Amino acid sequence: MRIVIDTNIAFSAILNTNSKIARIILQPKNKFNFYSTEQLLNEIEEHKEKIKRLGNYTDYDLNRVIKLITSRIRLINVKLVSKNTYNLAETLTSDIDIDDTEFIALTEHIHGRFWSGDKELKKGIIKKGWNKFISTDELYIKLIRRK
Repeated sequence: MRIVIDTNIAFSAILNTNSKIARIILQPKNKFNFYSTEQLLNEIEEHKEKIKRLGNYTDYDLNRVIKLITSRIRLINVKLVSKNTYNLAETLTSDIDIDDTEFIALTEHIHGRFWSGDKELKKGIIKKGWNKFISTDELYIKLIRRK
């Protein structure tokens, strides 16, 4: 299953490597393929000090955890997404959260599911008829069934 990871999911995994979210990402035998765009790394870098403070990490430990989590996520250049697909994503996100355009576009591009904890985004886009979201609980159940 192809899963596009929103930045808030990666943040959660980085902040708590024992959480359900981190266990899903780090499970070595799962059949999920995780994807994101380079925007994920940019947003992690942008909020690195806050993550460090909230997670009570040293610089060294934070860098190790970020590398651990992001190593399981294949980063796709958004330029590979067709203009039509990107425009669709932009239409869906423009009045909700334009920062999520790349993630929605990538989800469409790879025919995947979008894993996000952003309730406002989910509510707004579902109203527009787009529902390719997958929840942490759904992923966890699928993971447990595969063991």
